[in-house]
Amino acid sequence: MNGHPNGSSPQGAAGGRLIADTPESWDVVESRHRFKGHIIDVVTDTVRMPRDEVAERDYVVHPGAVAALALDEHDRVLLIRQYRHPTRHLMWELPAGIRDVAGEPLVETAARELAEEAGYRAETWYTLADLRSSPGMTDERVRVFLARGLTKIPDEDNDFVQRHEEIGMPIEWVPLADAVEKALMGMIHNSTAVAGILAAYAASVEGFALLRPADAPEA
Repeated sequence: MNGHPNGSSPQGAAGGRLIADTPESWDVVESRHRFKGHIIDVVTDTVRMPRDEVAERDYVVHPGAVAALALDEHDRVLLIRQYRHPTRHLMWELPAGIRDVAGEPLVETAARELAEEAGYRAETWYTLADLRSSPGMTDERVRVFLARGLTKIPDEDNDFVQRHEEIGMPIEWVPLADAVEKALMGMIHNSTAVAGILAAYAASVEGFALLRPADAPEA
């Protein structure tokens, strides 16, 4: 029995192990590029496993992405609806985009996406969650920001031209509690949106006081 009166382990540990993802890199015997696309690559690595076995692992190399959970003064979340061809669905999502400008701070990328896709600016930004979207098949990492202090960009000041799936995307303001319910009821499926909504709801319990700054380092 440990010394904590509630029986919990110290510093987020369980069974003596600290519950925090840590860097690790197993030996790659061979790496083969299978496909190179406009945004993603597909790679097969032959990885040395425990007991000196080797196994092939296919994965997608991705530049990474950011997303903005914009929350207004009425605690409503800004959602956009976008067609996603691989799923053959119109999906409710957060304004988001890939990290396509070398050296650009992630919060600036998120601010640009919020402006381009939704037409809003935010006064304050916080790091809400860091995600690995599907770690068994891609190295993609996603940072979700919380954006507060929102103002609408006048149409005459927004010269971004929407193309392809972005054309005609509707915007809806959804109360945060309602968004949580829709996520839990299987009405919102985008993983970044679900994670951001649930993280924002959890963070709201402490008045968002525990969130990291917008420029917090990625692990």
